[in-house]
Amino acid sequence: MKIIVQIGVILGICLAGEGISLLLPIPFPGSVIAMILLFLLLLSGLLRPDHIRQKSDFLLQNMAFFFIPAGVGIIEHIETLLPVLLPLLFICLVTTILTFAASAFTAKLVIHLQEKAASTNKEVE
Repeated sequence: MKIIVQIGVILGICLAGEGISLLLPIPFPGSVIAMILLFLLLLSGLLRPDHIRQKSDFLLQNMAFFFIPAGVGIIEHIETLLPVLLPLLFICLVTTILTFAASAFTAKLVIHLQEKAASTNKEVE
């Protein structure tokens, strides 16, 4: 019964996101609005992680299944993609490298700031 309630909570938030998306004067994805709503609910404490833990763990463990429709869509439209395949692969390669570099820089900066804060705290004591 608990999993059904968790599914209902997540689906309700998704439905609210889609509803808000329809009311906006500009096109904005309902799924993004739903993620923002979920974040705000968790941040405010109105929704605790225990309320959705079991369902979210299941979704994370089976995330690969959600890429199947995208893969099928690419295969269905391969004729359209063939003329732009090389530029698309190049863009994917470059953005992957940039993402890795930005993530590494961010992690290095956070570690540096944490070490600096730790040394400052030791000096104060």
